[in-house]
Amino acid sequence: MAAQLDFSSEDLLERILTSLSDDKAEDIVQIDLRGKTSIGDYMVIASGRSTRQVSAMSEKLVEKLKAEFGLTARVEGKETGDWVLIDTGDVVVHLFRPEVREFYQLEKMWLPAGSAALSN
Repeated sequence: MAAQLDFSSEDLLERILTSLSDDKAEDIVQIDLRGKTSIGDYMVIASGRSTRQVSAMSEKLVEKLKAEFGLTARVEGKETGDWVLIDTGDVVVHLFRPEVREFYQLEKMWLPAGSAALSN
């Protein structure tokens, strides 16, 4: 596929959600950050069952974003696979092993009190 040069944060979000779903990510949550912070438009949080799955999902996602959008994302934590951060600029992706996700509880920091997460 040729790199796409003109895309929105919604296009990027949709591709990220599709990739994670295809790779069997669990408990996928998307959080709209527009108007709340300047770190990005959206945050995506998802879990993998093992360090190997978390690392593999992150690697595939970064490769797809490069191939389809010409986007080079910044990645932290892929070597250990407990918590991988993928920063695309507009969408920040956190991939966790379930125990690590439960410990940090990022959803509680970013979702309004009493709101339900937007899961896929």
